Amino acid sequence: MSIPEYIELEGGYRMPRIGFGTWQASSEVLEQAVDAALEAGYRHFDTARAYENESALGRALNRWIGGNPEKRKELFVVTKLPPGGNKPELVQEYFNSSFEDLNLQYLDMYLLHTPFAFEHVPGDLHPKNPDGSAKMDHTTDLLALWKAVLKLKESGRVRLVGVSNLNVEQLERVCSVEKPACLQIENHILCQQPGLVAAANKLGVPIVAYSPLGSKALADAKAAQTGLKYPDLLQLAEVQRIAQLHGRTPAQVLLRYSLQRGLAAIPKSINPIRIKQNISVYDFCLSESEMNELATLDRGENGRVCDFTFFVGADKHPEFPFKK
Repeated sequence: MSIPEYIELEGGYRMPRIGFGTWQASSEVLEQAVDAALEAGYRHFDTARAYENESALGRALNRWIGGNPEKRKELFVVTKLPPGGNKPELVQEYFNSSFEDLNLQYLDMYLLHTPFAFEHVPGDLHPKNPDGSAKMDHTTDLLALWKAVLKLKESGRVRLVGVSNLNVEQLERVCSVEKPACLQIENHILCQQPGLVAAANKLGVPIVAYSPLGSKALADAKAAQTGLKYPDLLQLAEVQRIAQLHGRTPAQVLLRYSLQRGLAAIPKSINPIRIKQNISVYDFCLSESEMNELATLDRGENGRVCDFTFFVGADKHPEFPFKK
């Protein structure tokens, strides 16, 4: 089963199907990891204002570009509007900050990071109340916000705009205004979201899977908080056995599974060896029986790790996407 290495997007743009995630990477470590990723062949890089590492990613990419506009054309760079910027009148301000820090001629894609919103507190991307809960803004108008994000394309400084962390109903709502260039969601073998994937496919919206290998650090933190145990995806017996049969790493099996489901994926690693392995997933194929076996591991909402409950009170927002 041959899989194209790019997803064709509106306007004739192409997004590499395997990208490089940057969440929870400090600036110094990230620059070294991006250097390794560029050497390994990655050209799709994903960050966000909320990650607070756009400047580091920009420095690493600009070193590689070296002022050559042809090399810039090889890249597909994505960043995101933070929850504190989720008001139409704030979108341009937050975009400008990301654009300045990345310091590139243009951005390839800009995403609405979450449908819920924090209060806008200048200089604080994660504002909290005295009791430690998140300062939520419950007045979010999702369609007005999406229209403001769409307007960013008029400047020519960003080519495509998309969405992240929406549920089916929210995705259908934004599509009633204009179809996003992609939908980025948590997606891995324990949280496969088949209903949302099917809805996006029907609407013609490509899906980018974040945490395709799971998010062990976040899962461990959540387990400590809730007492719920989340298995290490790389250690699952089914994944290990299939990896051994193919002479591959468990991570390669998980990424290949995402690709054969029609998704793009943005794994994150800071280890140069694993960085190189994670993009080497186009020269083997999982069988139908192997795909079916991995499909049975889905836990639905119980498999979701990044449910944003680390922002205490987020689940009370009217646009919180993961209500059960």
